[in-house]
Amino acid sequence: MLRFIDPNQLMGAMLLAGLFFLAGICLSWLVRRLMIEVLRHDKSERIDQITISFLSRLSILMIWVLLITFYAHLVPALNRLGTALLTGVSLMSVILGLAAQTTLGNLVSGISLVLYKPFRQGDRLQIQAPTGLEVGEVENISLGYTVLKTDDQRHIVIANSAMAQQTMIKLSPVVPASPSSPSADSQRD
Repeated sequence: MLRFIDPNQLMGAMLLAGLFFLAGICLSWLVRRLMIEVLRHDKSERIDQITISFLSRLSILMIWVLLITFYAHLVPALNRLGTALLTGVSLMSVILGLAAQTTLGNLVSGISLVLYKPFRQGDRLQIQAPTGLEVGEVENISLGYTVLKTDDQRHIVIANSAMAQQTMIKLSPVVPASPSSPSADSQRD
């Protein structure tokens, strides 16, 4: 049986590739299933869907990278190729990291905002914008940007790196006047 999966033979390397591919599919399915179960059992909605989705995708990517790397180092014919690929990926990640510093900064800040939750969707915030002090309700928080909707229906899109670095004031929500309550004018009469 072991001679069928000998990585020195073409047939063995192909069988190993199939086994690694099957393991990758099973592990990816397991991570996705775990994400669904975590979200389904979170009745208090304390766990953010964006965070869980991002972490599951990152986990799946790491699973595949590790499986491919391990496979390349297991098959002698691909050993040098695997080492060259790892070197190339390392060099490319440094180049991309330097080129995309701002974008990566927004991504890391977005992850910290989602994890630490200094504010949530629906909170009213006062922030410093290029137009001056602005007040708005948090409409959306993504991994790159936060969107505030002002009272005059404008949308302010702020990079998460700027959002994480500035001091913001959390305001109490605006309570709309109920139509059944008497107005100030009718109380004077």
